Amino acid sequence: MTTDQIVIFSVLGLILVLFIWGRWRYDLVALFVLLLLTVVGLVSPEEAFSGFGHPAVITVAAVLIVSRALFNSGVVDYIVRLMSKAGDNFNVQILILVLAITISSGFMNNIGALALFMPVALRMARKSERSPSLYLMPLSFGSLLGGLITQVGTPPNIIISIFRTETAGAPFRMFDFAPVGAGIALVGIIFIVLLGWRLIPQRKGQLSAEELFKVEDYITEVVVPEKSALTGKRVRDLENMTDGDVAVVGHIRKDQKFAAPSPYRTFQENDRLIIKADAEEIQELLNVSGLEIADSEKLNAEALSSEEIIVIEATITTNSVLERRTARGMKLRSRYGVNLLGLAREGGRLRSRPDRVRLRAGDVLLLQGPTDTIYEVLPTLGLLPLVERGLRVDQPPRTILGVLIFAAALVMAALGYLSIQVAFTAAALVMVLAGFLSLREIYDSVDWPIIVLLGAMLPVSQALETTGGAELLADGILGVAGNVAPWVTLTIILVGTMFLSDLVNNAAAAVLMAPIAISVSAGLHASADPFLMAVAVGASCAFLTPIGHQSNTLVMGPGGYKFGDYWRMGLPLEIIIVLVGIPLIMIFWPLGL
Repeated sequence: MTTDQIVIFSVLGLILVLFIWGRWRYDLVALFVLLLLTVVGLVSPEEAFSGFGHPAVITVAAVLIVSRALFNSGVVDYIVRLMSKAGDNFNVQILILVLAITISSGFMNNIGALALFMPVALRMARKSERSPSLYLMPLSFGSLLGGLITQVGTPPNIIISIFRTETAGAPFRMFDFAPVGAGIALVGIIFIVLLGWRLIPQRKGQLSAEELFKVEDYITEVVVPEKSALTGKRVRDLENMTDGDVAVVGHIRKDQKFAAPSPYRTFQENDRLIIKADAEEIQELLNVSGLEIADSEKLNAEALSSEEIIVIEATITTNSVLERRTARGMKLRSRYGVNLLGLAREGGRLRSRPDRVRLRAGDVLLLQGPTDTIYEVLPTLGLLPLVERGLRVDQPPRTILGVLIFAAALVMAALGYLSIQVAFTAAALVMVLAGFLSLREIYDSVDWPIIVLLGAMLPVSQALETTGGAELLADGILGVAGNVAPWVTLTIILVGTMFLSDLVNNAAAAVLMAPIAISVSAGLHASADPFLMAVAVGASCAFLTPIGHQSNTLVMGPGGYKFGDYWRMGLPLEIIIVLVGIPLIMIFWPLGL
């Protein structure tokens, strides 16, 4: 083993440790490692940032923009409208949910598809009085299965397509993944609908915000007594009377209710105030302000909302600015105009004050804010609403135009008239000019951490090849496989990629495993296509943990899942995928020995 190989393997080990540790976000890890390899000389300064101009990076960004435009066109709303007729039969509900998200994820970003269908699934659970855990994990797994079907279904497919250019002179085309991916997706759907959901632990999921958060436990109604010194004072004056985290989240004057009142709203005698604070802070406030506890009925979330103010649930995504920060430190109220009323984690309400808890991806927040702006604030904060917004008014010509633009890009890329990066960049531009999304939405729709991850990891992958590290790992795999049949080696590549994708981002798994797969195929004097296809399948099958893919992370909080719940359905599903996937790969992509 050469010095360069020792260095590259040490760096790869560091990558895996940092990815699994999770203290640093994966894009920062990738950028750190890229700079480290540049400093030690394994990546030249000229090549260090070449990955950001790589066709795979451009394609991923263009596909994300087109997915957002397609969503805005209303075509997916039409699908959701059809799903509302599913009825209360559980098996029918699961079938429709999983089938719909699988098909949608084949052609649009799977996180975007999950964001749309998750509120639908929660509504079904609450209406049927069943635990959300029975709905959300099948939904997440369906979004991953859908990514297997097309080249644009998931970033790993795009990455693998570009790697194929090194061995075959041309990338995989749009529907080259379908014979294998669609077969696996179909078998996966059948498993989930007939058996898989039965393996999910039925957590005692709370079915409504009122049950989950019990707002009456941490809000108190008080009254401004006659001749009070608070008469004429403002909301902000009251909140600053103590050093505690006191917030006025409701103001009632006679028959008028003002939810989330302005900091400059003034008080009058006999006004009733709804205060968010813990017991000690309430007592301190009563002592210094002269307020009195009101003799009122039990408070609930409805007391905190009005025509202008809404109380909603939202979950934290993996790239949220709130991750590892507190609501108090983020100053949610002063900066964004929203109040954090409650916090739930893994299906249970945290007893600690929500403003002081360091937030995690998958946490569920109960938020109060203006109805007309809160849905604009949520994407800025990296939050996914768990309630359905009103569906768009029917605009058939607009919807049809959006579908035609998207279909044109698919056809041009599938027939080879345009490269996929050119076809989808052109589609994105046309959709912007047609008014399907604004300039701001263009940048909001791109998952920038993924873009940075890919741009940084591609030169790292190249260093793995140029140092001979990929060939050395391939020789190790071939040595372990010995004289067994080539399909065994193919299985090792598939299972190894699956295992890696359960621990790190699936795009990173594809970037790291692709050069190894190419070297293994060269060692066997076989076609690289089946081995690259095995990497593509394995990278998209992160079913064992909540950290392997963002979809799994997003459903963890709303579904009330524990870390160890995923493998119960995920392990049998991965075994089935291997048993079905290997024969399909060998049939449609022969080894060519």
